[in-house]
Order: sequence, then C-alpha cells, then structure tokens
Amino acid sequence: MLSSRKAPWQMRLFTGSILVLWLVLAAFPFLWTLWGSFKVELDFFSKEDWRSAITGPRTLVEYGSAYTGAGYEGAWIEEEFWRSALNTFIVCFFTVLISLTLGTLGGYALSRSTYNYTFWILIVALIFRAMPPITLVAGYLLPFFEWNLWGHLATSIIVLVAINQPFTLWMLHSFFSKIPKELDESAKVDGCTQFQAFRRVIIPVMWPGVITTGLFSFLLAYNDFAITSMLLSKENQTMIPKIASFLGTTQTEGNVMFAVAAVVSATVPLFILVMFFQRQIVSGLTAGAVKG
Repeated sequence: MLSSRKAPWQMRLFTGSILVLWLVLAAFPFLWTLWGSFKVELDFFSKEDWRSAITGPRTLVEYGSAYTGAGYEGAWIEEEFWRSALNTFIVCFFTVLISLTLGTLGGYALSRSTYNYTFWILIVALIFRAMPPITLVAGYLLPFFEWNLWGHLATSIIVLVAINQPFTLWMLHSFFSKIPKELDESAKVDGCTQFQAFRRVIIPVMWPGVITTGLFSFLLAYNDFAITSMLLSKENQTMIPKIASFLGTTQTEGNVMFAVAAVVSATVPLFILVMFFQRQIVSGLTAGAVKG
C-alpha cells in the first residue's frame, strides 16, 4: 500500500532536479562573489578570459598564491570597515528595540480596543508604510540641521523607527488579534492587572511573532541605503553606504575588491541569522494560519 502511494520515480527525479537547479541558481551569486573576494580585480573582472577569475594568474603573480585576503585586509583595516560594522550593529539594535517596544504595546492595545477609530489608525499607518521612505526623510532634515543632529547615528535610528513602525504595528496587531481574549480575562480572574496579563500570559504566546517582526525590523535597518546615506556623516557610515563608497565615483577612483570583500562580510551575518532563527521565523509566519 505504501509503495503504491509513492510518486513515480520519473516525477521524483524531475522534482529533485528542479530543486537542485533552483539551489544552484540561488546560491551561485553569493558563492561566485565569495570566490572572487580572494582574487585581484584584474582576475575577477577579466575581459580577456573569464577563466582568470577561477585560476587567478595575476593574483598568483602579485601575491605568490592563487588566493589573497588583500581585499578583506584593505576593507577592514585600511578603510576601517569595522567601524561601519559597529555602527550598523548600534543602529539595528536600537531600531529593533524601540520598534518592538512601541509596536508590541501599540499592537496589543489596538487588538483589544473596542473603539471604531482603531481601524482608521491602522489605515493611516498603512498609508505611511506605503509611501517611499526617501520621501519622508526630507521632513527630518531641517530640524536635524537646526539642532545640529545631522550625521549622528541617533538621526538614522529615529527615522528608521518612524518608517518601520507602521509595518511593526500592523504585523504585531495581526498576531495579537489571533490570540483569544479569553486568555486576558482568565489572567484577570487570577488576579493579574491588564499589563501583568500582557507580560506574563500574552507575550509568551506571542514570542514567535515578536521574533519574526524583530527580524524584519532588523533587515530593514541592516539593508538600508537611502536613509543612512543621507543622514549619516562619513565617519558614522553604516556598512551599506560604506560599501558604495568603495566603488568610487566619476571623480574619484574606488577599489572594487574592497567592495567585493565587504559585500561578503555583510552577507554572512544574514545567513547565520536566518539559519539560527529559522524555526522561529516559520512558526511566526504560520501562527494563526490553522485554527483548532
């Protein structure tokens, strides 16, 4: 009986082939960039022979080996990319912390509110979330310049929280709405206040949703370019604007291999983060999808 229910071997072979092909296509850009980060620019971007990116003849001539860590050394030490990594961590940490704190309290309050204006608050938040983030930055520039705040990390944190808050509010509100209100009432019967019921009963149930929302908030701040490039000075750049500066401009010559090494350095933490929190992400995204 069990063998008769199995798909034909041709179908399994076809499905497996498609899966392998998809994995190769998805992983190839990163693996190719990782490989190229240990070459010199004339090899990795060779126009004469693409095989130079694999064999590395010029890298061998310059460094005595087909591989070199000069790109990483130049990015992290010469150009002090570690400062940008530290700035990114600070911006992401406080953006996630503030966004989750405000979003959790606001989402819970709106999900338990019986007033009609709750719907319109969410609609207004959705409108602001739909607007291009770059259009909202202009409103902050004048006060930041007048108060001498432009260029500091706090300015980007404020703007990123403001832009991220509607999304956080909507996402957490949807999670809270799927939690029965009877849990709050049971906690109150046992002697808890509203806030104690929220902290001791609702939050433990909501934890996968909080982690999922926090991860998306982190990715927003981590991958942002437009806002941080406009609001931060050169000394306080985060990683993404710093990578762009390695490429240079029409007036200044850049170092492409510094950028390639920095791209790999900025991408690896995202892989580790997703792999570490994959169960929480899946459980958070599917929370409430099945009733009963």
